[in-house]
Amino acid sequence: MTQPAHPRALLARWGLRPRKRYGQNFLLDFGAALRIARLCVGGDARPRVLEIGAGTGSLTQALLDCGADVTAIEIDSDLVALLRSRDELRDAAVVEADALTFDYAQWSSGGAWRVAGNLPYNVATPLIVGLAEMAAGPQSLTVMVQNDVADRLIAKSGTPAYGSLSVAVQYAMHVERAMTLHRNAFYPAPKVTSAVVHMVRREQPAVAPRDLALFRKVVRAAFAYRRKTLANSLALALDMPHERTARAVAASNLAPELRGERLDLTDFARLADALADG
Repeated sequence: MTQPAHPRALLARWGLRPRKRYGQNFLLDFGAALRIARLCVGGDARPRVLEIGAGTGSLTQALLDCGADVTAIEIDSDLVALLRSRDELRDAAVVEADALTFDYAQWSSGGAWRVAGNLPYNVATPLIVGLAEMAAGPQSLTVMVQNDVADRLIAKSGTPAYGSLSVAVQYAMHVERAMTLHRNAFYPAPKVTSAVVHMVRREQPAVAPRDLALFRKVVRAAFAYRRKTLANSLALALDMPHERTARAVAASNLAPELRGERLDLTDFARLADALADG
């Protein structure tokens, strides 16, 4: 196994400092990087892994050491140059790209792939939702996020952290919190604790609504006005007559006083189908 280079030393050598605009917090703990890489690779032979936000390359190196076929994308051109200069990362394809606009479909070409990464806090949620909902999306995501985002990803109905993010991801993925990482595991140290979340795509989605687009709209609408009852929130967010949303709630065998956080995925699918029926 290659002796890891220290991120602080690499940055100092290149005269670089963390950039707030990119939400850069570099992982210092190579042992943690190896645990994340092993979780992503899972003992499989040379899986194709897309690393998002490669930074100075700690996780990139760990993924290579675990036998992955790695493409590492990084938005910061200075870090791209640093990554490409590291001889121990020569087997990784380093691409300068923004993860929010990267063409995942063209890159994956319909083959099986996985995602790993230390996701910038400011874009983690839209990235995860986009990847979970993507047609021919990744088989798994093994990513570092803020602890409160991890709470929302794994939350069950009726709990404070449960919301549209929970439903959107759990519809497509099995989700677990794999480990937590103290703020001192990063440079600069963030103000919050981080967590590693491992998400594996289901063989079949958790539920089968007749109209998936409507299902997703209903989920978002149910949480749009958390203090209002379900029928009221749906009517406001979907711009529908209250009579129609109340009728759909009743047809779904849901109590009229319920709010969105009390519904599980099966309830949401039943409600979306009732709304589709008018």
